[in-house]
Amino acid sequence: MSLTQERPEVSTAPVPVGPLTHSGLTELGNGASATAAPAPPTSNGGPMAPPAPGPVVAAATKQPRIFYGWWMVGAGFLAAFTTAGAQGYIAGAFMVPMSDELGWTRAQFLYGQTVGQFFMAFAGFFVGAYVDRYGARPLMFIGAALLAGALFAISEVHELWQWVILRGVFSMLGAALLGFLAVNVTLSKWFVEQRGRAIGLASIGVSMAGILLPVVATWYVDEFGWRATWRVMALGVVMLGFPAAAIMRRTPEDYGMHPDGKSESQMASGGGARAMADFANSFTRRQAIRTQALYVLIVTFGLGSLGLMTIIVLSIPYLTDSGFSRGTAAIMLSILAIPAGVSKPVWGWMADVWSERLSTSLSFIMNAVAMVIIVLAAQTQATLMLAIGFFIVGWGIGGQIPLQETIWASYFGRRYIGAVRSVAMPFTMLIAASGPILVATYFDTFGNYDVAMFGIGAAWAVASLLILVAQRPRLPASAEVSPAA
Repeated sequence: MSLTQERPEVSTAPVPVGPLTHSGLTELGNGASATAAPAPPTSNGGPMAPPAPGPVVAAATKQPRIFYGWWMVGAGFLAAFTTAGAQGYIAGAFMVPMSDELGWTRAQFLYGQTVGQFFMAFAGFFVGAYVDRYGARPLMFIGAALLAGALFAISEVHELWQWVILRGVFSMLGAALLGFLAVNVTLSKWFVEQRGRAIGLASIGVSMAGILLPVVATWYVDEFGWRATWRVMALGVVMLGFPAAAIMRRTPEDYGMHPDGKSESQMASGGGARAMADFANSFTRRQAIRTQALYVLIVTFGLGSLGLMTIIVLSIPYLTDSGFSRGTAAIMLSILAIPAGVSKPVWGWMADVWSERLSTSLSFIMNAVAMVIIVLAAQTQATLMLAIGFFIVGWGIGGQIPLQETIWASYFGRRYIGAVRSVAMPFTMLIAASGPILVATYFDTFGNYDVAMFGIGAAWAVASLLILVAQRPRLPASAEVSPAA
């Protein structure tokens, strides 16, 4: 078995596309939607006809100077910045002040986060299939409104049940609709050959949130109070979330374009063979759940996300409880976020041109090693060693989003990727949700984080091995379509 053979060979012969149906490109900038789109599946996971040789492509009047997919990468950056800040990176800045003022334990504070993961998981069952059929834009508008309203309402919280409902239900549901599933499913449809790089660039928004928001939020909470800080966060969602939603579009074919910005001449000469194969050999939801790869990937990325959620949510309380100042703890989280941002397009490039599985395994190994360094540094108050550990884990974490999304789309194809991801994501998120609450409960019980944090490192080590056995699935012979057919 060769671990570097990640993509099936495809024919480079010219590949026909579906009939031209309308001219819609000139309306794209005005927000018009296509008048005719590829027919969606009658049932996401139900009995379906074999995939068509290619998508129906609308007629375009001219080739845009800048492929519109890159504008959506920018929109994805804004959405990622907004939701990553609201979901995780700012949580540590609020944990101690809110818990102290309202009389909560660390675990009780995280009830909202944990309940939120369940609601995001529930929403995930519907988001992906909706994006396949109608596009991400309507959901993202609703998500931005929900998230902004919930963050503002949190500033008036006095009881634990209020916090759990606002944080755990409304803000997390808003983040789910505005955030990475809707964005990354859409980008997976607009990019094939450059998918890893596109998602990597968009997901830099997650890291920028980690660089800026922990320090800013910690300072603002200390200066003006946690209630005022939640209100400012709500305003930020309005300013960034709605513009991001307005830019999103469903598929390039709806507007007379092709993935990766390929021209008609490039497609006619066989330059788009890989994109056509990606579409033609896509798995439906029902086909995907019959593959072993789906379940291996769920567990693999669930364990990876478990570590990611824990280090993001609990870094500040972990370090302050270990004797470091709040300022130092916030800086460490920013040290994590800087290499996480820089490395995202690097990991995406590695996925595009090298090996998706080996790249993912390497990123998990880096995280596992870094956690050992961080725990030992926290025990000995070794600030420089601590910074090195956070830098390494940041570089490894940087690969999680682009590598995960690239693997899902390349394994199961782009045509129904939203429906397939909507099956997998809820279970991945439920695994991830257990990390922060288990670690916080361990601290409340034993008064330290050491064994729990070593356990997080062990989870990453297991994930690094599991990804190596996740073989690319093949469509049943009756459903598979040759890209040159």
